[in-house]
This record gives sequence, structure tokens and C-alpha cells, in this order.
Amino acid sequence: MPQRRRVVRRRKRRLKKKWKVIFSLFTIMLLASGAYLFSVYADAKSTVNNKIHKQVASIDSKKTDKKISDEKPLNILLMGVDERQGDTGRSDALMILSVDPEHNRSQLISIPRDTRATMVGGDSAQEGTQDKINHAYAYGGADMSIRTVENLLDVDLDYYVKMNMKGVTEMVDAVGGVTVNNTIDWYDEGYYKKGYHYEKGDIHLDGAQALGYVRMRHEDPKGDVGRNERQRKVIKAIIDKGSSFQSVSRVSDMLDVLGNNMETNMDFATMKDLFMNYRSAQENLSTYQMTGTNSTVGGVYYYEVPDEELQKVHHMIKEYNS
Repeated sequence: MPQRRRVVRRRKRRLKKKWKVIFSLFTIMLLASGAYLFSVYADAKSTVNNKIHKQVASIDSKKTDKKISDEKPLNILLMGVDERQGDTGRSDALMILSVDPEHNRSQLISIPRDTRATMVGGDSAQEGTQDKINHAYAYGGADMSIRTVENLLDVDLDYYVKMNMKGVTEMVDAVGGVTVNNTIDWYDEGYYKKGYHYEKGDIHLDGAQALGYVRMRHEDPKGDVGRNERQRKVIKAIIDKGSSFQSVSRVSDMLDVLGNNMETNMDFATMKDLFMNYRSAQENLSTYQMTGTNSTVGGVYYYEVPDEELQKVHHMIKEYNS
């Protein structure tokens, strides 16, 4: 019996020691994870507030802050800008993202880049003239783009997010590539991925391939409409991949890309509130493309969106905000 008791005691001591080791390892992992998450949090806050955040005169931050705190629907202007050395650039992609947290839904509306619109905002000599809507950024930056879109659709915008198109390439690489469903088959004859075969069906794209995918126009029978559809697909794929658990280890790379290529009037606290209170709205995302007709005015090509279509889009956005 004494021998048996000694064996039992030894087993208990070994078991206790084993659980101490397991608990210690778990604690170390937890602390390491916590330290990593804290460093990511600190890096994210610094990147957003010091590099990305920029207020604009066209948007009243006090009103938008109150909307966020009350969890009201929001309208966010997304701009993909083609900025190059010595050139202000133009907004290559324009979209309005409406987010409705109460009904867990969101919609993404594309505005064709060549849409003929009245330029509004700033001291620009172009104010009041009719021009392509993507030129508003070249004339007056984000502020003029915001005012011009608000005037075109008679809606209020709460936030804007501007991303350099070069950043799309870097962000796709930062998240490890994206997969999209391609509806047409073509070979890229352009500069970004010359000779690459975009096969029909699900295709995985790296950064350069993704940029070629969103910029192609001439091979698509739907022209700008098809191009905007592909832009929405890549943006959604980046959001889905970037927000997934598997991308946690890539957060630092993603922050570097954002810090070098993104600009927004959201500060870190606003982004945090959006993540906490609005993220479920992305689960039900619908998309829409503004439609019109091709026209030539004074020898210049424009995309003319009729009043009926402008009213339709106006009501679509207002319905989300009601």
C-alpha cells in the first residue's frame, strides 16, 4: 500500500507539473499575442492619425461624428486616383458606399469616370463649367470631387477615402493576392501585365495582375460599365481578404501600404467605431452602376447620365439614409 501511495503521489506531481507547463506556455502565447496586438493597435493609430487623416472643408466633421455616435447611416465617397510624378492626377474610380447599420446592409454605386457634370467647389477657374467628373480632382482635389458629386446627385457625403491606384497593386500583394470571378476571357496587351491571360472563371491575381484587371477597357464589350464592375470586385475581394483572420500576420504590410497611398477624413477613433458598429452591414452588400449614353461635345467624349437616372440614384441613396 505505501508503495502504491508513493506511485499515486508521483503521478499527481507529474500531472500537476504538466499542467503548470501547459498553463505557462498558454500564458506566454497569450502575452505574446497581446503584445503583438497592442503593437499593431499602436501602429494603426499612429498611421491613421499622422499619415492618412486629412479634413476637408466640404464635410462638417461635427455632424459626421454625431452620426457615428448615434449609429446612423453613412455615405462614403471612394476615390481611386491615378497620381503620377508632377501630375495632380484624376479620379480613375468614383463610388459611393452607403452603409445602413440598423438593417445590416450596404450598397456600392459606381459613377462612370467620364460622366458630364458641373464642377463645384473651391476657387478653381473651372467652377461652374461642364466637364468630366473625374477632372474635379485635378482641379480642386478631394474637396472639389466631394462637392461635385454631392451637387450631381443632391446627396450629403459624410466621409471620403482616396486611394492612389498604385496602392491597389501594393495592397493586393500585402494581403497575399485576391481571387475574383472573371466573366470575359482576354490577354492583357497593356503596360501592367503584358501578355497575361485573364481566363474566364475564378482567377487568383497578384498586385500587377489586379491593376491590369481593373484598368482594362477596350477588350470589354461593356466598356466603362464592365471596368467599374471589375473595380468593385477587386475592392470587395481586398476587403474580404484583408478583414479575414488569415491576414492578421500581414497587418504591418497593409498599414505601410495605407500610410503611403491613402487619405481620408476619418481619424482612428472613427475607424474603430465603424469597425465595431457598422461591420455587419458589409455582409449584405449590393452594387449598382449608373447608366447613360456616350456623347461628343465640342469634339470631347462624355458619358451623359439622364436626369431620370440621376433621380433614381438620388432616391437609392436617400432610401438608405432614411
